[in-house]
Amino acid sequence: MSLAYETLPVTPFQQNCSLVWCSETREAALIDPGGELPRLLAAVKARGLTLKAIWLTHAHIDHAGGAGQLSREAALPIIGPHPGDQFWIDGLAQQSQMFGFPAAEPFVPQRWLADGDEVQIGHETLTVRHCPGHTPGHVVFYSASAGRVFVGDVLFAGSIGRTDFPRGNHGQLIEAIQHKLLTLPDETVVIPGHGPETRIGDERRSNPFLQ
Repeated sequence: MSLAYETLPVTPFQQNCSLVWCSETREAALIDPGGELPRLLAAVKARGLTLKAIWLTHAHIDHAGGAGQLSREAALPIIGPHPGDQFWIDGLAQQSQMFGFPAAEPFVPQRWLADGDEVQIGHETLTVRHCPGHTPGHVVFYSASAGRVFVGDVLFAGSIGRTDFPRGNHGQLIEAIQHKLLTLPDETVVIPGHGPETRIGDERRSNPFLQ
């Protein structure tokens, strides 16, 4: 498999920012750079990678808080999330104040994502699945070749994303998990936005929220 990744928990919320790269071309993207940008850039440099893009699953502060600054300083395109999260992007400054985060720079994604879209890094292509419920514009990134899915706050080991935020929807979230994630092969490794990795089969069998 030429898709490689490293999980880098950032911010007081210990959000799993994923550094993903093509091991052949050494081109990389950061999924959900919520903060601690010097640490993220040091990881890119330590591995000898060339950062090409920022990919966002959704626009909550712990996932998107560093995206605007990183995009501006490193001249990187922000790709994602789905347009349903525009109101969360518009409210990043307010989110920063509410949770005591450093001020988040506003941004406009260079490219919005929709269900069925693809994103590419080097020779690696990942497919986009729109999974609303935690937020209306939440997307996940699936690599069939690597057997990995980067799910943000849709699904966790033994749990699911919160739906008590503005425009959250529990029914939508369960439907998205059932139709967009549980249809993946059992051995698919799930990289969530918080906590440890899990597998699709394990969550199908034992996640109490999905029984």
